Amino acid sequence: MDKFKSSDINFSDSAINHFSKVLKKRGYGEGIRLGVKEAGCSGYEYTFDFVDNFDEEHVLIETSACNVFIDSKSYSYLKGSLIDYVDEGLNQGIKFINPNAKAVCGCGESFTI
Repeated sequence: MDKFKSSDINFSDSAINHFSKVLKKRGYGEGIRLGVKEAGCSGYEYTFDFVDNFDEEHVLIETSACNVFIDSKSYSYLKGSLIDYVDEGLNQGIKFINPNAKAVCGCGESFTI
């Protein structure tokens, strides 16, 4: 398991609270997994999943409310990012402010590195 440096990836309180609520609503699990996969109209998109079994190959980010796991390849794409949860009228969801993304598609679902 890689050591996490808090300056590498940052989470807003609202993002951590959202992840924690979703995990509690589910009722079980070790935490939330964030990732990046090749897909979408711009080349890459963010992924979310639950973690039920601890995986030594993931970077573990422990917060007071929820554990976040990121595979090492995705970690390199996310390094330097701020992960936020926004609630703007009818639009709610996780927002990535990623300095590694050179462009974001019009729908906001995918990005280019």
